[in-house]
Order: sequence, then structure tokens, then C-alpha cells
Amino acid sequence: MRLLLPASSLLLFLCLWLPPPAAAQAGVHRCIGQDGTPLFTDQPCAALQATPVQAPPKPGVPGSQQPATSLPPPILCAGTVAELRQSVADAFAARDPNRLAGLMLWGGYGRSAAVSDIRALGVLMQRPLLDFGEETAERPAPGTDPDAWPIPGTEHADRPPPTTEHQLVLHTASDDASGAPRETRFAIVRRSGCLWLRSAD
Repeated sequence: MRLLLPASSLLLFLCLWLPPPAAAQAGVHRCIGQDGTPLFTDQPCAALQATPVQAPPKPGVPGSQQPATSLPPPILCAGTVAELRQSVADAFAARDPNRLAGLMLWGGYGRSAAVSDIRALGVLMQRPLLDFGEETAERPAPGTDPDAWPIPGTEHADRPPPTTEHQLVLHTASDDASGAPRETRFAIVRRSGCLWLRSAD
């Protein structure tokens, strides 16, 4: 005796035996644009020439726990010089030039200057950090050319007072046989409530 199933029952039976469809990729892609701005889009980040950012794991999803790392998470915004110094020390401990570059202000750099500075950071991170500290240095007032001022005693001889700049001075091992440490200076700049580094050269 043959058992005949209605077509709808047979279709339901086949659907239950099919493997479940793969989860579709999230509808929103989180990216960082070339200029550093966050982007949220329905297109893949690569289509916009942007860097993908991993979304935070959803609570309660099995297997979403992040593996424990030995390095502390980077400080995204240093509010004090001590936090900025710790972030620099963490970047050197990880030998991560991108982490150090993330502590810097890049506004006003041309593309070739930024690429050159990032390469220099890569070379800097290859050398061991010996010590670092904070110093102050006087700089000419913004927008002034010290060679363009008139001779003292003339009517326009008053120069604007120089500004005081706080700097973070790094001493790294030299890459030559001299044994003398190499010095690199970064200006410490307060912007948007955070402390940032800027090349002092």
C-alpha cells in the first residue's frame, strides 16, 4: 500500500531537511573613512576605500567573547599628560606605529608629508625606547617670521611674545654604533578636550 502525501506536506518536509541559510551579513557596515571620520553604510567598506571597524559583540551570543589579550586597550583620548605618556609607552611595548599615529593630530598634513611621517614612526618603533619626558620650549608666535622683523629702534620693532610649547621628548637606542641615544620631539597639543601629539620638527 502506497502512502501518498499531499504536495504541500512534501514541500514542508523537504524544507525542514534543507540546511539553514547562512546568516546574511549585517545590513550596516561600520567603517573609518580616509579622513578619519566614522562611516555607517550598506556598502562594503572597501567599496568606499575605508577601513572596516569590527562591531562590538552582541551580549548573550555564544562564542562572541573576545580573547583575553596581554596588552591593555589603547586610550582613545588622553585627558592628562600621564595618560598620554602611558599610551606612548603602550605603543612602544606593542611596537605598533599605528597606535602611536593614533595619538597624533594629522590635520594640515599633505599626503606625502603624512606618509613620510608614518614611515618615520615605523622606523622609530623598531628601536627600543630608553626613556621619555616632558619639556617646554619657546616657539615664535604663530604667523611670525623672525627674519622679517625690522631692526630694533624702528617704529615696528615690537615682536609678539613667543609661545611656550609643551613637548614629549623620546630617547630611543641609536641604530648606528655610536651608542648615543636618538632624540625625537613631539609637541603636546590640547584639542577638543584631549591631549595629542604633533611632530615638533
